[in-house]
Parts: sequence; C-alpha cells; structure tokens
Amino acid sequence: MLDRTLVLGGGGPVGGAWLTGMLAGLTETGTDLDTADVLIGTSAGAVFGARLRRGTPAAELYERQLSGADAVRLPVTARRTARFLWAALGSRDPERSVARLGRTALRARTGPESDVFDTVGRLLGGTRDWPERELRVTAVEARTGEVEAFDARSGVKLVEAVAASCAVPVVWPPVTVAGRRWMDGGSRSTANLQLARGSRRVLAVVPIPRAVGPHPSAADQAARLTEDGARVVLLSPDRDARRAMGRDMADTARGPAAARAGYEQALRAAAEVADTWGR
Repeated sequence: MLDRTLVLGGGGPVGGAWLTGMLAGLTETGTDLDTADVLIGTSAGAVFGARLRRGTPAAELYERQLSGADAVRLPVTARRTARFLWAALGSRDPERSVARLGRTALRARTGPESDVFDTVGRLLGGTRDWPERELRVTAVEARTGEVEAFDARSGVKLVEAVAASCAVPVVWPPVTVAGRRWMDGGSRSTANLQLARGSRRVLAVVPIPRAVGPHPSAADQAARLTEDGARVVLLSPDRDARRAMGRDMADTARGPAAARAGYEQALRAAAEVADTWGR
C-alpha cells in the first residue's frame, strides 16, 4: 500500500492556471508535495505534474502563469463546443457516452497531431525524460474508451504520454502513441481518482470537479476511496476562484486571475491539507 498519492486533474488553460496557484500556495505554507509516492496527472495536471516531478518549483510554475509565459491558446470554436457537447451528452450510459465522444473525435476536422505535440513540448520546456519519482499520466483510448495510465515502464516517451492526456476531443485530434489513438485523459473523469486506490493518503487538486457526460464526479470517486479506508483531501475551485476563472476554460486572459485565486485558496486550505497530508 502506498502512503501518499498526489492527484492533479485537468481543466484547460484556465483550470491549469488555478492549479499552479494552488500548488504554489500549498508549498509556501509548508505542504511538501515531493513526499508523494506517486503523482497521477490528467491533461493540464499531467503537464504541471511532469514539470513538478522533474524538479520545477511550484512557485516558478505559478509565476509563469502570472506572466503569461505558459499561456496556451486552444482552437476552440462555438461549433466545436457544440459538437463536443452533442457527443458527450448524447447518452446517459457512461460507456456509450465515451464511445460517442471517441467516434466524434476521430472523425472531427481538426489540425494535425503535430499541433498537440508541439504545444505540449513547449509547455514541458526542458522536461523530456520521465522523472525518477513515480509519475502516471492518464489518457483515454479513443476507439475503446479505456483509461490508460502511462508511466516510465510503458515504453512511450514522456511527451507522447502527456500529449495523449491533453488531446481535447474535437478541439485537437486524438494522437497516435504506441500504434493506438488517444484522447484527453479527462474525457470520462477529470481527475481519475480511481487510480489512487490502495493509497493511505490522497491529496487531489482538481480544477473541474466532473467531466461532461454521465460520469462520476471527483467527489464521488473521493468518497469511494474514503470508504476503502483512505484519508482524502479534495480541493476544487471555491466560489471566489470560480468567479475569477469564469466559464470559458480556454480564455487565456483569465489565466493570471485564476492563478492568483488558486494561490489564495491554497492559503485557506493549508490547515486541512496539513491535517491529512502532513508537512
């Protein structure tokens, strides 16, 4: 059984900005994120989790959001948004919903896969190799809907795993990794907390509490972990943070405000985190 698992969820450019603020605030108030036995990252959480695991200080990730150095412009349009919602909300059955989304993603007219790899490569900066400390990066197989957790033993490059985790359906194409097509790891769970099962303590920082469609929320998954005996702290944007973030998670203009809101929220949550995670 693992002692500590750190889970970083997805949330697009704005959710990712809030996430960096949270990480910086928690670190500043004494939470040692490096003590995590494993870090599970989904989408934006995979990007910043990889950089954190490779030694980039949380304070630096936060400052880059404030300056706009890590801003990402997703090619989101009203038509693409409508098509995504049509696919994800077209069934009340989770398996059928993700299958519809996968088929739609595979058929969608988007840019080339290289757009995803180029953007993710830039976001990873000098982070190219898998970290020594355990990192698991989630992605969803577009044809089957199965969730995969890539790690250093999976035989794929770090940039490939993170690109797969970030391939937002309909906005970006599913990317080809190890001969299969993959879409965003948050397609059926924004945090994939189910992968933390077996850990004694879980700290989950989740910008978007649930995926679009009939899928379990992060709170549902956290409750199941608690029932299994884990001590879980689930942090999602509070009211002030949601106001700062707005409704468009691709609006890069909101990034600095979202990051600051995450930082301030982390200061308020520090005692709760310390009680479970320790320092």
